Amino acid sequence: MTGERDLDALLRDMKPEMQEGTFVFCTVRPNKRPPAAVHPLLTFREQEGTTLVIQREEAEAAGLRYAFAARLITLTIHSALDAVGLLAAVTSRLAESGISVNAVSAFYHDHLFVPTDRADEALAVLQAMSKAKQR
Repeated sequence: MTGERDLDALLRDMKPEMQEGTFVFCTVRPNKRPPAAVHPLLTFREQEGTTLVIQREEAEAAGLRYAFAARLITLTIHSALDAVGLLAAVTSRLAESGISVNAVSAFYHDHLFVPTDRADEALAVLQAMSKAKQR
């Protein structure tokens, strides 16, 4: 199943959804396993260590230090992995509003981690972008 590539269609049909919970970014040293009680939504290995994006409650229960408490907004349209411009358009618009974002592309959707205190505003910005393309 191939995803959408047309930027206008992607923006028009992205239907952003706020996911439940607060997510945080943690890191564990290279070649060290995460605690068994932790179930990361995202894991990414870098030279300096492995990044884990997990629910804040899991990080606290496991005694992991964390940064960037965020809400997760999913753009529910199935975007092609080689689609051009969606994340650039979305992150630029959020930047114009002074909202930081950590974007992640997965096989089916694009996901945006935004600061918890700006999450509702970020969702409104994205919904307005989508509505503007529907006219």
